Amino acid sequence: MLESTPLPSPNLDSITNADQEKADVLVVGLAEDGKLSATLSRIDEATDGLFTRLVSHGQLRGKQGETNLLASPRAAGPEMILVVGLGSEVPTRALAFESASLAVRQLADRVREKVIISLPESFPDSMHDAIVAGAVFGCESQSIYQSDPSIEVPSVISFEGVSSDALRRGRIIGQSINQTRRLVNEPPAMLYPSTFAQAATRIAEEAGFSIEVWDEARLESEGCRAMLAVGAGSSRPPRLVMMRHDGGGDEAPIAIVGKGVTFDSGGLSLKPSESMADMKCDMAGAATVLGVMHAIAKLGVKQNVIGFCGLAENMVSGSSYKLGDVIETRSGKTIEILNTDAEGRVVLADTLDVAIQHEPRAMVDLATLTGACMVALGIEVAGLMTNDSRLCAAVKEAAEVEGEPVWELPMFELYDEKVKSKVADIKNIGEGRWGGAITAAKFLENFVGEVPWVHIDIAGPAFADSPKPHRDGGATGVMVRTLVRWIESQ
Repeated sequence: MLESTPLPSPNLDSITNADQEKADVLVVGLAEDGKLSATLSRIDEATDGLFTRLVSHGQLRGKQGETNLLASPRAAGPEMILVVGLGSEVPTRALAFESASLAVRQLADRVREKVIISLPESFPDSMHDAIVAGAVFGCESQSIYQSDPSIEVPSVISFEGVSSDALRRGRIIGQSINQTRRLVNEPPAMLYPSTFAQAATRIAEEAGFSIEVWDEARLESEGCRAMLAVGAGSSRPPRLVMMRHDGGGDEAPIAIVGKGVTFDSGGLSLKPSESMADMKCDMAGAATVLGVMHAIAKLGVKQNVIGFCGLAENMVSGSSYKLGDVIETRSGKTIEILNTDAEGRVVLADTLDVAIQHEPRAMVDLATLTGACMVALGIEVAGLMTNDSRLCAAVKEAAEVEGEPVWELPMFELYDEKVKSKVADIKNIGEGRWGGAITAAKFLENFVGEVPWVHIDIAGPAFADSPKPHRDGGATGVMVRTLVRWIESQ
């Protein structure tokens, strides 16, 4: 059996006087105003104003995302200097994260023993953890099965002036995002419901949270008929994974729920090949939940959190669920199936019902649910839909702080009619093409009871067809940072 490359794990540490340390490369930031950072100023003074001249002659412009790799003008200290443009905007956590990731990716074309990152001097202390997380993020790529790795990860990454707390937090957040990305990037022959559950069990043991896995027999005894129906066409039966972090005493828990369709062929409503090629990513919601659980357990967050992953493989066979079927869900509500490619919401129907049995005080679900959300918002913005405006505002605020774009879509009562069935309680598609992301959320709303709830449609931003300077193509790990921040704020 194929084995993917291990998750990258460079040694991280904090140092002072970075320009004096021996290293392969020193990374420094430069804003568009041309003002030199403390580190660049020291090098500038020791080299008779070299960097002042480069800036004044327009050779170093500080434009956001622009990089210049220069040989160090000094015999001692780092051999090379990478200048990263920070632009003209007020520093943000997103800029800190992406600048550090950009730097690591720019230097990943060859073996480098030690890289020193002095970007923290260009950002407030409160953003230093984002720099560390971004650097860790930049070490992961989607080329996990290439015999000749496309990126080389430094053995040591040192950060100038970063506290031990920021270093620890950034490492944990970066590793948690990369855990999510790795799961999503795994091919479907390697990652299916039972192997996802096995990976979750290993991560739980390492991170220190409890886990319970329901196999197909338990799912049947629990009445999870919707999840079993979606997985009926596959030789690999469904699983439900429940993970618990107890950090909040007797307080009611927060629930996070993830769609985990490990491969989506569309079922009998078969997708065309070009639409099926990336459907290994249809479990990104579940992978995000696992990444968040890893982070909050490692960070020791003082909240009670339960994570739920509904896992199934949507395949085609003589036992596949069919158009026209009516399924009684775990909650007792019945669903008329009019499109077997609208399967994620069917899986979530049972998963959400299991979640509300734990009486959470708030619940968020994440799902690569609809192409309609991508039509509405593009491929980089997640859609939010909710039954509780205050809860949604808190999630939006966390996303804004972390720089992960989201936009709220309306949940007017008039949409309720769009998912009503003539033969069952509800149907699994709305009315044609119109408002598809919202009607999918309206379907889910039938299974959340009175629990304050936000649905996050990550169909667009969870998986990228092409790379950007600060990240590879493939899985992005979107919303891990946002949900960790939101959970901590509750």
